[in-house]
Amino acid sequence: MKNWLHRRFLEPLLALLRQGVAPPRLALCVSIAIVVGNIPILGVSTIACALLALAFRLNLPAMQLVQAAMAPTQVLLIIPFMRMGEWIMHAPPQAMTVKAGLALLSHGIWQAVVVLRDAIFHAGLAWALIAPLTVFFLYRLLRPAFERMALALPAANASAPIATTL
Repeated sequence: MKNWLHRRFLEPLLALLRQGVAPPRLALCVSIAIVVGNIPILGVSTIACALLALAFRLNLPAMQLVQAAMAPTQVLLIIPFMRMGEWIMHAPPQAMTVKAGLALLSHGIWQAVVVLRDAIFHAGLAWALIAPLTVFFLYRLLRPAFERMALALPAANASAPIATTL
Protein backbone atom coordinates (compact mmCIF):
# COMPACT_ATOMS: atom_id res chain seq x y z
CA MET A 1 0.00 0.00 0.00
CA LYS A 2 2.82 2.39 0.90
CA ASN A 3 4.55 1.73 -2.43
CA TRP A 4 1.29 2.28 -4.31
CA LEU A 5 0.65 5.60 -2.52
CA HIS A 6 4.18 6.76 -3.22
CA ARG A 7 4.06 5.77 -6.89
CA ARG A 8 0.52 6.93 -7.70
CA PHE A 9 0.13 9.95 -5.43
CA LEU A 10 3.38 11.40 -4.11
CA GLU A 11 5.56 10.94 -7.20
CA PRO A 12 3.21 12.88 -9.53
CA LEU A 13 3.13 15.76 -7.03
CA LEU A 14 6.92 15.71 -6.73
CA ALA A 15 7.16 15.69 -10.52
CA LEU A 16 5.09 18.88 -10.60
CA LEU A 17 7.51 20.49 -8.13
CA ARG A 18 10.43 19.37 -10.31
CA GLN A 19 8.76 20.95 -13.33
CA GLY A 20 8.66 24.30 -11.57
CA VAL A 21 5.20 24.52 -10.02
CA ALA A 22 5.55 26.89 -7.08
CA PRO A 23 5.08 25.13 -3.71
CA PRO A 24 2.46 27.65 -2.47
CA ARG A 25 0.47 27.19 -5.69
CA LEU A 26 0.66 23.40 -5.43
CA ALA A 27 -0.39 23.56 -1.76
CA LEU A 28 -3.42 25.63 -2.80
CA CYS A 29 -4.32 23.14 -5.54
CA VAL A 30 -4.05 20.17 -3.19
CA SER A 31 -5.98 21.92 -0.40
CA ILE A 32 -8.85 22.85 -2.68
CA ALA A 33 -8.89 19.39 -4.27
CA ILE A 34 -9.03 17.65 -0.89
CA VAL A 35 -12.00 19.75 0.18
CA VAL A 36 -13.86 19.61 -3.14
CA GLY A 37 -13.05 15.90 -3.43
CA ASN A 38 -15.04 15.39 -0.23
CA ILE A 39 -18.16 17.26 -1.33
CA PRO A 40 -21.04 15.07 -0.13
CA ILE A 41 -22.80 15.03 -3.49
CA LEU A 42 -21.64 12.16 -5.67
CA GLY A 43 -20.60 13.02 -9.21
CA VAL A 44 -19.96 16.70 -8.55
CA SER A 45 -16.35 16.78 -7.38
CA THR A 46 -14.64 16.05 -10.71
CA ILE A 47 -16.53 18.77 -12.56
CA ALA A 48 -16.17 21.23 -9.67
CA CYS A 49 -12.39 20.71 -9.50
CA ALA A 50 -12.05 21.14 -13.24
CA LEU A 51 -14.08 24.35 -13.21
CA LEU A 52 -12.15 25.76 -10.25
CA ALA A 53 -8.82 24.89 -11.84
CA LEU A 54 -9.78 26.57 -15.10
CA ALA A 55 -11.39 29.62 -13.47
CA PHE A 56 -8.48 30.33 -11.11
CA ARG A 57 -5.68 29.03 -13.37
CA LEU A 58 -4.73 26.27 -10.95
CA ASN A 59 -2.92 23.07 -11.85
CA LEU A 60 -5.63 20.81 -13.27
CA PRO A 61 -3.66 17.51 -13.17
CA ALA A 62 -2.75 18.02 -9.51
CA MET A 63 -6.31 18.86 -8.57
CA GLN A 64 -7.80 15.89 -10.45
CA LEU A 65 -5.22 13.51 -8.97
CA VAL A 66 -5.96 14.57 -5.40
CA GLN A 67 -9.70 14.85 -5.95
CA ALA A 68 -9.84 11.29 -7.29
CA ALA A 69 -7.87 10.04 -4.29
CA MET A 70 -10.58 11.45 -2.03
CA ALA A 71 -13.29 9.08 -3.33
CA PRO A 72 -13.20 6.75 -0.30
CA THR A 73 -13.41 9.60 2.20
CA GLN A 74 -16.11 11.30 0.14
CA VAL A 75 -18.38 8.29 0.56
CA LEU A 76 -17.51 7.94 4.25
CA LEU A 77 -18.30 11.61 4.98
CA ILE A 78 -21.73 11.78 3.34
CA ILE A 79 -23.66 10.71 6.44
CA PRO A 80 -21.65 12.88 8.90
CA PHE A 81 -22.21 15.89 6.62
CA MET A 82 -25.89 15.01 6.39
CA ARG A 83 -26.17 14.79 10.19
CA MET A 84 -24.35 18.09 10.61
CA GLY A 85 -26.70 19.75 8.13
CA GLU A 86 -29.72 18.36 9.93
CA TRP A 87 -28.32 19.72 13.19
CA ILE A 88 -27.71 23.16 11.64
CA MET A 89 -31.21 23.29 10.16
CA HIS A 90 -32.84 21.75 13.27
CA ALA A 91 -34.33 19.10 11.00
CA PRO A 92 -35.32 15.65 12.23
CA PRO A 93 -32.71 13.01 11.32
CA GLN A 94 -33.49 10.89 8.29
CA ALA A 95 -33.09 7.16 8.66
CA MET A 96 -30.07 6.58 6.42
CA THR A 97 -27.29 4.06 6.35
CA VAL A 98 -24.62 3.38 3.77
CA LYS A 99 -26.32 0.08 2.88
CA ALA A 100 -29.70 1.77 2.39
CA GLY A 101 -28.10 4.53 0.31
CA LEU A 102 -26.39 2.05 -2.00
CA ALA A 103 -29.62 0.07 -2.36
CA LEU A 104 -31.41 3.29 -3.31
CA LEU A 105 -28.71 4.12 -5.87
CA SER A 106 -29.27 0.73 -7.49
CA HIS A 107 -32.75 1.98 -8.53
CA GLY A 108 -31.18 4.85 -10.47
CA ILE A 109 -29.59 8.19 -9.80
CA TRP A 110 -32.72 10.25 -10.43
CA GLN A 111 -34.81 8.15 -8.04
CA ALA A 112 -32.11 8.53 -5.37
CA VAL A 113 -31.99 12.31 -5.88
CA VAL A 114 -35.78 12.62 -5.54
CA VAL A 115 -35.90 10.50 -2.38
CA LEU A 116 -32.79 12.05 -0.81
CA ARG A 117 -33.41 15.70 -1.80
CA ASP A 118 -33.45 16.99 1.80
CA ALA A 119 -30.48 14.84 2.83
CA ILE A 120 -28.46 16.13 -0.14
CA PHE A 121 -29.37 19.70 0.76
CA HIS A 122 -28.40 19.24 4.42
CA ALA A 123 -25.10 17.57 3.56
CA GLY A 124 -24.25 20.21 0.95
CA LEU A 125 -25.04 23.01 3.37
CA ALA A 126 -22.79 21.57 6.08
CA TRP A 127 -19.96 21.05 3.57
CA ALA A 128 -20.33 24.60 2.21
CA LEU A 129 -20.06 26.05 5.69
CA ILE A 130 -16.88 24.22 6.66
CA ALA A 131 -15.17 24.13 3.24
CA PRO A 132 -13.56 27.60 3.22
CA LEU A 133 -12.07 27.20 6.69
CA THR A 134 -10.86 23.70 5.86
CA VAL A 135 -9.12 24.92 2.69
CA PHE A 136 -7.44 27.64 4.74
CA PHE A 137 -6.15 25.22 7.40
CA LEU A 138 -5.03 22.61 4.87
CA TYR A 139 -3.17 25.27 2.90
CA ARG A 140 -1.43 26.46 6.06
CA LEU A 141 -0.37 22.87 6.80
CA LEU A 142 0.64 21.88 3.27
CA ARG A 143 2.51 24.99 2.16
CA PRO A 144 5.52 24.44 4.46
CA ALA A 145 5.58 20.75 3.58
CA PHE A 146 5.70 21.45 -0.16
CA GLU A 147 8.32 24.16 0.38
CA ARG A 148 10.53 21.66 2.26
CA MET A 149 10.03 19.09 -0.49
CA ALA A 150 10.95 21.64 -3.15
CA LEU A 151 14.11 22.58 -1.28
CA ALA A 152 15.08 18.92 -0.95
CA LEU A 153 14.65 18.21 -4.66
CA PRO A 154 17.62 20.25 -5.99
CA ALA A 155 19.86 18.79 -3.28
CA ALA A 156 18.99 15.28 -4.43
CA ASN A 157 19.71 16.22 -8.04
CA ALA A 158 22.97 17.99 -7.12
CA SER A 159 24.39 14.81 -5.59
CA ALA A 160 23.99 12.96 -8.88
CA PRO A 161 27.05 13.00 -11.14
CA ILE A 162 26.88 15.56 -13.92
CA ALA A 163 27.14 13.99 -17.35
CA THR A 164 29.39 15.78 -19.76
CA THR A 165 29.66 15.22 -23.44
CA LEU A 166 32.82 15.80 -25.42
